Amino acid sequence: MRFEIMRLDDADGTAVDSTIVDAASVGRMVQQAAAIGQRVYIRPAGSPAS
Repeated sequence: MRFEIMRLDDADGTAVDSTIVDAASVGRMVQQAAAIGQRVYIRPAGSPAS
C-alpha cells in the first residue's frame, strides 16, 4: 500500500508539498518530521489512473 505524506505550513496548515511513499517508509518519514517539529498529514494514496 502507498501513502501520500503532505508537509503542512506552520502558519495556516495548508499543504506545502507532498510525497508518495510505500508503507515501509511511512515510519521513517514520521520520525524525521517529529525530529524537526514538522507538521504532516498522511493519507492512503489513490490508485494511479489507467
